[in-house]
Amino acid sequence: MQTRTILGIILIAAFGFLVVNSFGQQVAGYETFTEATDGGRRAHVVGEWIRDEPATYDPASNTFSFHMRDESGQVRRVVYANPRPANFEDAERVVVDGRMDGEVFHAEHILVKCPSKYNEQRAPAELTGAPAPTGA
Repeated sequence: MQTRTILGIILIAAFGFLVVNSFGQQVAGYETFTEATDGGRRAHVVGEWIRDEPATYDPASNTFSFHMRDESGQVRRVVYANPRPANFEDAERVVVDGRMDGEVFHAEHILVKCPSKYNEQRAPAELTGAPAPTGA
C-alpha cells in the first residue's frame, strides 16, 4: 500500500473514533448525584428544586446557587456560573449538566422543565369530553 492510503485510513479511523466517543457522551442518560460523584466526569442529573432552601444569585461572581433533590432522594447544592435561568420559579423538574466537586454540583448548563400551558387547556376538555381549544 502507498503511504497516502495508509495515512488516509488512519485519519478516517481516528475521526470515526472521535465521533463515536463524542456521540456516546451526549446520549448518556440521567444520573444521580452519587453516580456523578463516583464517575468523576461530566454528568446530567435530573431532579427538583427544593424551594425551602435558599436560592441565591451573587452578582459579584455571577453565580446562581440552589439545592436540588435527585431522583434517588439525594440533596446537593448546585452552583451555576450564570444568572438564574428564565422561568426557574415555574420549574417542575430541573436538569443540570456539569460535574460534582465534593458535595457541590457545578453546573455548566441548566434545563428548566416547566409545566406545559397546553396541559391546562386539555384538562377541562378531557373532563367534559369536548374537544380541546386549538388556539387558532
